[in-house]
Amino acid sequence: MTNEVLSQIPQNIKVFLDKQNIKELRPSQEKSIKKGLFINNHNQIICTPTGSGKTLVAEFSILDNILNKNKKAIYIVPLKALASEKYREFKELYGDNFKIRVSIGDVQNEKYNYDYDLLIVTAEKLDSLIRHNKSILENIGVIIIDEIHLLNDEKRGPTLEILLTIFKTKYSKIRLIGLSATIGNSKELSSWLKADLIEDDWRPVELQHYVLQDNDLYRYK
Repeated sequence: MTNEVLSQIPQNIKVFLDKQNIKELRPSQEKSIKKGLFINNHNQIICTPTGSGKTLVAEFSILDNILNKNKKAIYIVPLKALASEKYREFKELYGDNFKIRVSIGDVQNEKYNYDYDLLIVTAEKLDSLIRHNKSILENIGVIIIDEIHLLNDEKRGPTLEILLTIFKTKYSKIRLIGLSATIGNSKELSSWLKADLIEDDWRPVELQHYVLQDNDLYRYK
């Protein structure tokens, strides 16, 4: 971790790095910080391979908004099961430090959703919540969009596109951070969202390609 990067990480966030025994940052994380993750409010698109550390970039921004900017955060995931998984993960890591909520059920009787620091939802559920009460977006500092490439999905894409359009036109002060390993049009998407594009091909495990011909397996170089 270079001094340039280290100096930009707030001290109260370094504490969480120590708790998780994180000694070194991965390339995409360093690139995001150098692009101003902690010193400006630019949107960012993180397009790097699976396991390369995209989620920690999101966590950095969430922590900075909640702990240092007195703002709330929303984390959008594509599936209910993933929302529950992220809730358990974040609850274990940060549950003693701020309020974390997950919303994947019916809108009725979910007033507790407005009492949160971090809210984890699907795009469809957030769309429903906004239609019932736009105040849910009050004091939001950052919205994380996990698997943002699903904009191209026939089923989920339209709802996500509508949400992003609302955010970028009516709530332009909210920072958007998109995460994906498989964006085919990353430059076009980052231009549309006026986002800094963070790309890197580093991965924790080397990717090898093989070709099976008859009964023989050949490594493809």
